[in-house]
Amino acid sequence: MPGLIRGVARTAVVAGTATAVSNRVSRRQQGRWAAQQGYGTTPQPQAHAEPPATDMTSKIEQLKQLGDLKAQGVLTESEFEEQKRRLLAS
Repeated sequence: MPGLIRGVARTAVVAGTATAVSNRVSRRQQGRWAAQQGYGTTPQPQAHAEPPATDMTSKIEQLKQLGDLKAQGVLTESEFEEQKRRLLAS
């Protein structure tokens, strides 16, 4: 059973990281498209774009979740460090 819980926890961490990366790529792509459409136009603010503070809040929350998983023994020290590195690099 602990293997199953560890697998589910890893999946949750990976899914959360993938979502954060996907959102960041989408915002970057939209910015590039807006820049290509014309230099004289002002880009319209995106309704779903999150301010940087929310992004940092999300990262802090994910780090707390990782810490909890490590404290519960679901993640090993090396798994924790790897996920933390990935999260902070995004």
